Amino acid sequence: MNLPDRIRQHFEDSIAAKRAAADAMAGPIAAAVQAMVDCLKAGGKIMACGNGGSAADSQHFAAELLNRFEKERAPLAAIALTTDTSTLTSIGNDYRFEDVFAKQVMALGRPGDVLLAISTSGNSPNVMEAIAVAHQRGVRVVALTGKGGGKMTAQLKSDDIHLCVPADRTARIQEVHLLTLHCLCDGIDTLLLGDSA
Repeated sequence: MNLPDRIRQHFEDSIAAKRAAADAMAGPIAAAVQAMVDCLKAGGKIMACGNGGSAADSQHFAAELLNRFEKERAPLAAIALTTDTSTLTSIGNDYRFEDVFAKQVMALGRPGDVLLAISTSGNSPNVMEAIAVAHQRGVRVVALTGKGGGKMTAQLKSDDIHLCVPADRTARIQEVHLLTLHCLCDGIDTLLLGDSA
């Protein structure tokens, strides 16, 4: 296969993954939007965490809410737990890397808040620790995964929301994750501002 054909195949694979995800995930994404809007209307906040590309997605999502997505509106309460290097390195050094998000959720999480827990495999130990603490604190969890959801699937409670991309390849999962985040942002804005804003 020559390079342009290989590139075209990536586009085709991404399109196919997104089509499959649209069928499987539209309902759960809508439920996650409603949960996040309910949280924000009640004065709560949305926290997001993940590793690597999922850390970048956490920051992207928090920025779209705190600043804006596509519509002008007031800032929304969101924080990425992936950005404070002093906090992350002190927890990782003094305790365990598995605790870097959990300790932040313990300190910042309040009943009614939402934790967006992102892991392409569903097996990230520090994200799973954050979910465990979120449950202790009365924080609702929206899990964004792939590859069948991994170990996180069994950890989720009945009122949590699982957004699981029906794909196994990390690149395809991450591409759908980004689209999912944009769907969440658009849905939040639509419920808060209406279709025509």
